[in-house]
Amino acid sequence: MNTPPLASGPEGPDVLRPLLDTVLDALGEGARLRNGPLPAGGPPEVAERMRAAVGDVLPQEGDPQALRRLVRALAEGSADPADPFCAAHLHCPPLAVAAAADLAVSVLNPSMDSWDQAPAASELEALVTRALADEVYAETPRGAGNCATSPHRPDALITTGGTESNQLALLLARETLGPGVRLVCGENAHHSLPRSAWLLGLPEPVIVPTPHGTLDPAALETLPPGPLLIAATAGTTDAGLIDPLPEIAALCAHRGARLHVDAAYGGGLLFSARHRAELTGLSAADTVTLDLHKLGWQPVAAGLLAVRDAQDLAALTHRADYLNADDDTEAGLPDLLGRSLRTTRRPDILKIAITLKTLGRTGLGALVDQVCEQAREFAQLVHDHPGYELHAPPTISTVLFRPAGATDDAVAAVRRQLLQDGRAVLGRARAAHRLWLKATLLNPTTRPADLAGLLHLVEGTTPR
Repeated sequence: MNTPPLASGPEGPDVLRPLLDTVLDALGEGARLRNGPLPAGGPPEVAERMRAAVGDVLPQEGDPQALRRLVRALAEGSADPADPFCAAHLHCPPLAVAAAADLAVSVLNPSMDSWDQAPAASELEALVTRALADEVYAETPRGAGNCATSPHRPDALITTGGTESNQLALLLARETLGPGVRLVCGENAHHSLPRSAWLLGLPEPVIVPTPHGTLDPAALETLPPGPLLIAATAGTTDAGLIDPLPEIAALCAHRGARLHVDAAYGGGLLFSARHRAELTGLSAADTVTLDLHKLGWQPVAAGLLAVRDAQDLAALTHRADYLNADDDTEAGLPDLLGRSLRTTRRPDILKIAITLKTLGRTGLGALVDQVCEQAREFAQLVHDHPGYELHAPPTISTVLFRPAGATDDAVAAVRRQLLQDGRAVLGRARAAHRLWLKATLLNPTTRPADLAGLLHLVEGTTPR
């Protein structure tokens, strides 16, 4: 058997070109077979098709057609976030330029745990993370100094997404305030926050009721004594709501509490001149979670944790002689091990950097504005239709709606039937003690006719 060709090296480009043609053809074939936003038939049929495509996972002799067959099977059995009827989750269609950048990373295969494995990628990550941290902390809170000249400059770490960023935020709070620090968050907060408190062995969190969907600062005025980490949300998972950040920040300052803002969803509003003001108060946070695989149109994963004071990251300092020996660091080799709790990690920064440079602030802001406007258009369609009930006007790009007069069981059944048929992917959320269908609009190519078609599809599936 001949040695399989490598992706990098002098022969890499010539070897990859026909393989890329195979992948692109298989993606197209799979999409045509799927013929919609989701494969029809539900879990049993999707699983059976995949089992048939895979066959023997580790055959005695290899199959030269495996690339085409498995890519085609995966495409046929995937939910396609580029389909306008695929609108359930914070699951964006990635930009082509970002996906192309990911190919370069796969070929070069740098590992971000030591400089000698990622010489250029480590510098790129340092440049881009500092720039994004400065974006978050552009509005410097009073008394924090000038970010450009202060020794307490902001910084950011690359993560796999909101869950890892939130976990790191709690870890930094524990290392700053001690193991007795207690998390305070609303019922509207992402599930990863209380779960991280459990994982880190912190005291039982204080979960504040949020009957109106956002955290009420008045509910924070009678908190227990001791060190606190108050977590606010800028873009809730269920409805895309933004907690009153300035008021919560003022309360934290008065109380001496640490503030974390989970802006995994809403952080993308920073790129929009029209919507940036909705994040006023964000810069008062000690830590901020961002996810650019949501309102940033990146392939998963593209998360960040921004910190107002880079010195907080000293808590992550760790030594492994084969990666960051003291004498190597003293000689000038950058220390990357303290930039993550992970060791081997992919340079996800490349696709982010290329997207920022290719689109610029104006281009990214236009995408944000488009999906926010689509949500307003869709909400208006719902409001004007006698057969539907709108929960509330959208804050970002999430719309909650339900067929008028339907029971919660009927709403759930409509969603599952659309999934079973492969005709639409809608989410579900509970608000005001009722179950709602959720449309999360993250596809900037969606047209008004698509929005109307989605409503018509739900109407035709609702039992009468």
